[in-house]
Parts: sequence; structure tokens; C-alpha cells
Amino acid sequence: MSRTWRDKQIGVLLGGLSAEQEISRLTGAGVSQALQERGYKATPIEVDATGAWIGRVREIDVAFIALHGKFGEDGTVQSVLELLGVPYTGSGVLASALAMNKPVAKRVWQTYGLPTPAWQVIEKDRPEPLTLPYPVVVKPATEGSSVGVSIVRSHETWHSSLAEAFRFDPHALVEAYIPGKEVTVGILGEQALGAMEVIAKGEFHSYDVKYTAGREEFILPAPLPPPLYERVLQIALTAHRTLGCSGYSRVDTRINEQGEIFLLEVNTLPGFTTLSYLPRIAAAVGLDYGDLVEAILQRATLHIHRSAR
Repeated sequence: MSRTWRDKQIGVLLGGLSAEQEISRLTGAGVSQALQERGYKATPIEVDATGAWIGRVREIDVAFIALHGKFGEDGTVQSVLELLGVPYTGSGVLASALAMNKPVAKRVWQTYGLPTPAWQVIEKDRPEPLTLPYPVVVKPATEGSSVGVSIVRSHETWHSSLAEAFRFDPHALVEAYIPGKEVTVGILGEQALGAMEVIAKGEFHSYDVKYTAGREEFILPAPLPPPLYERVLQIALTAHRTLGCSGYSRVDTRINEQGEIFLLEVNTLPGFTTLSYLPRIAAAVGLDYGDLVEAILQRATLHIHRSAR
């Protein structure tokens, strides 16, 4: 493997301003340790509202973005890094913004004929009636890690679930609930590494379930017939590409009993905690945690071309 950044100053951006900042700190700590153990000059940099981190970023050669959620995964930090001319890991500004905004991502996929559950957007300030039959999934339009997500099976919990989603975003995405398997696909570079089924020990993959040890079961590779397994890999990779994503990502899907695949979302900066999905998928194909982190670092780049004056 190329060691492009071996003797350079690497800043691991962590924390941030989103509801996922604690998970980001765990991701950042793991990434920093992995790089340091491999001889890289990696330093954690806490991203906060003061802006002091920007001064520290000016002193590094490359940024490993270990942020999740708003202001970190949505193109905001990527924009700052582009302006400063600091290469960074993961997708560029536009792809990050598209993937983070779930309704916009769905519109892109539908343009390319990719499958996704039926959906509608409800605005906090202009609420409209539900047009989908129960059960439905209600989620903030621009959050991750299942923050603010609810499964609504009847009108009795409809308004409280909307209110929970609106705590995190003024727009709520409402999707038809797809019974079946939760299958997530890891992407590295231009390759789908593999697909993993995740089984929640509870009603669904809530934030608490995802980040509490023992509350999810992982099956690698996902137990699907070979043609369906290959198809979910291809659909996930296509979803990644149509949004313009690069470097790496994790694509979440649902597969029903008829073998129909439905795209849920692309995570452009998936977690790297001890419970995270992407490192598990990578490990199943021979990439340990450090290998994966190093492979992502080596793909760091600037995405916006600077015109010659």
C-alpha cells in the first residue's frame, strides 16, 4: 500500500456540533490510535463552535474526518477544508450534502431508477396529512445514527413521533416501512467490500440499540442467495456513485421476503467504533481496523479543482 501521508501532519477531526458528537469522539479516538500505531503523525482536533479548530487545521497536511451528522458529514467542514486547501478523507462537498439530505438523495436515486421506499416530507411549519399507510418510519431529514427515528404503526403515536423528529430537523422524512432484512454494504474506493445483515434485539435499529453492546446481531456475509447478494452489492455501489461519493461509504438497505431491495441511505462518514458496521465488513474480507483506516487515509484528496489565474 502506498504511504502518501507517511511523513505528513495528519489532523483527525472529531467531536463536532451534531447529535452524534459523542460517537464521533469514539471514532476519532480509534482512528488516531490506529494511525499512531502505524507510525503516522496523527493528532486529534476537536471541532467546536468557537472555530479555534480552523487555526489548527491550517497547520496540518491532511485531514481525516471522523465527524458524523450535521456540520461534519454534510459538506460543511469539507467546504472549509477546500477553502484552506487541505486534502481530506471521504466524499467531497456536494456528494456529502446530497447524501446527508435523505429526501434529496432519494430524488437522485429515483432519477436513475434505483429502488427506495415510498416517501413524503413533512415540514414543521407547514404540516401536511400523512399520505402513506401505516406502518411508516419517521426520521429527521438530515441526521444519522438513527437519531430521532421512530416506527409508527398507528395514529396514536403519529404526532409524538413527528415531534421527536422535529427536535433535530425542521423537515421530517416519512417512509413506508419495509418488513424484512436490514442489510448494509461497505464501500471502499470503487469496490463494494461485502454485505452484512444486522438484526436488532428490539423493534428496530435505534440509536441506543446501535451503540449498546449485545443489542445487535451481525451475520457476515448476509445470508442471501448468490444472485441477490451480488445485486445488493451492485445497487449499493450504484447508489454511492450516483450521489458522487468517493473514498468510502456505507449503504443501508432493506430486503423484503420477495427479494426486493430498497435503498435507505448512504453514510459518507460511517462510524469506526468497536460496534460500527464498516470495520466488521472490512474485517470479513481481510482488512483489519488499521488496514481500513490506512486505506481511507491514502485516498484523501481535494475535490474542487483550482483554476489557474
